[in-house]
Amino acid sequence: MVALPQRSVPTYADSLAFEAKAMALRGLRFLSEKFTAEPVIRHGRSSRLAAAPVLGRASSPLWTNLAGARDRELTAGKVQNLRMALKGLDGVEVPAGAVLSFWKQVGRASRARGYVPGRELREGCLIASVGGGLCQLSNALYEAALAAGLEIVERHAHSRVVPGSRAQLGRDATVFWNYVDFRIRSPHAFRIEATMSRDRLEIVLRGHGRANATDLPTETPPAGPAVHDCTQCGQENCHRNDPERPLRASVPTAWLVDARWPEFTALLKQRAGSEDALFLPSRRLGAARYGWPAGVVGSETTATIATLRRSLALRGATGGSLQAKALQGDARLAAAYAAKLSHRHTHLVVSQNLLPHLWLSGALQGRSFEVLMERLPLAVLQARLDAAASRHPESPTLADFRAPEAIVAAESNALAAADRLLTPHAEIASLEPFRTHLLDWSPARPLPAVKGARTLLFPASPLGRKGAYALREALYGLPVELAVKGQARESLGFWGNMPVRLLAPGETPATLAGVVLPALVEHQPRLLLAALAAGLPVIATPACGLHARPGLTLVPEDDPAALRLAIAALLG
Repeated sequence: MVALPQRSVPTYADSLAFEAKAMALRGLRFLSEKFTAEPVIRHGRSSRLAAAPVLGRASSPLWTNLAGARDRELTAGKVQNLRMALKGLDGVEVPAGAVLSFWKQVGRASRARGYVPGRELREGCLIASVGGGLCQLSNALYEAALAAGLEIVERHAHSRVVPGSRAQLGRDATVFWNYVDFRIRSPHAFRIEATMSRDRLEIVLRGHGRANATDLPTETPPAGPAVHDCTQCGQENCHRNDPERPLRASVPTAWLVDARWPEFTALLKQRAGSEDALFLPSRRLGAARYGWPAGVVGSETTATIATLRRSLALRGATGGSLQAKALQGDARLAAAYAAKLSHRHTHLVVSQNLLPHLWLSGALQGRSFEVLMERLPLAVLQARLDAAASRHPESPTLADFRAPEAIVAAESNALAAADRLLTPHAEIASLEPFRTHLLDWSPARPLPAVKGARTLLFPASPLGRKGAYALREALYGLPVELAVKGQARESLGFWGNMPVRLLAPGETPATLAGVVLPALVEHQPRLLLAALAAGLPVIATPACGLHARPGLTLVPEDDPAALRLAIAALLG
């Protein structure tokens, strides 16, 4: 690191004088808006213009030329500040002739509202300041407004030009609460879409009417005095000096998890580092369900209250009501995690059921993330159930629940933005083979049964999504008894006079001809794995997520003829 030439450095008195001047100017702005200026209101979200043509757009990178750990931390702080500010701008629609004020929409950047230290240009120095970095947002909004031909009501250029910044092209608009504002207006209503991908800030303006387009500035403004970066300027006698440290090789990962799968706990043990953080539902409740390994990461965060509320809500719920309440509980758990995430957590590993809620909250913006895939994507899952319901309209369960469209769309968008998908389920992995890391299913304890007799085990509740209709048709007239493991059912008398025995909880016949599960949907084939480990033949569908292996026969979903042939071959 090369130190810049020594210069006159700011003193504490200089800083106090600046704050006093800023307070006076904030007061004058407040009085001006209250008593003399045209009222400026905060505009709300709407979707009326969501499909309107694009009038202008701007994009800028989030992470550039990181010099070290302190630089990375301040950049992560900037991204967090942008994440908070976007909540006041994304989806906002401004009526024709109304003024949009940056600060009226965003509000004051304070620690209490979730803002953290980021880099801010003040008095010729790039310093660490709470809310620092918001100028990247006002710069992008200004550039998009110029491209859209909007009227620039108020705009202030930076006092110094940082090399490589928008200011070097004359496309900057600095902001400083509350007296240095950025304001725009249009004779036609317009919409703002302000989002972040993992590495870029994106601003899009939409509307049906368009003012005269404004040529984007191309001339480079005078550079002025050099800008000093407090992490690298070498002014050791300055109270703002914040020297850089060597760059750490790894970036801390936050693991946002829910129910424990043995395959995912093995992944955590393999990959997690001492600087990682584990967000889990509870250490006090549901030890078997939430018993993720302890002592693997540097810190743990729990959400016991959200977990308890979900557990109480799910008691006694069945069918569609169960799924709806589970969705609400997942949303509360995701919100509890998001509230406790640090801006330093720039990479996440997320359980799939939390994914759409984190996406809608904006917590994933500006972050890279991987997904622990526990089920089919909602869009695929619901389309499969819809098709099955059309084939079996008499079923009371195949169409009993569908997630809201906003949740389905949020999950689809989040999955498309994910770096990588992680799952042991072969069918789920086949949907995105180039982005999915297929894990091994964990070894299963063998099912306590031996091969013999003419009893088939159905290791699930006899529901439509588990292939009950295909199985009923396939078994008709065959000399075989069916032992059913689950308690839920499609309807009374579903099996008619067929030889079917409902097993008590925990019961497994000592002797079995084999195990059959022609499921349309099966995400955790634990009993199939246990049967294979015991040397029992298994008939299943690709939806069960198992690769071809000795003892396993795969048949198509909802194909009674193919299923009957496989059962007949198994019985000999």
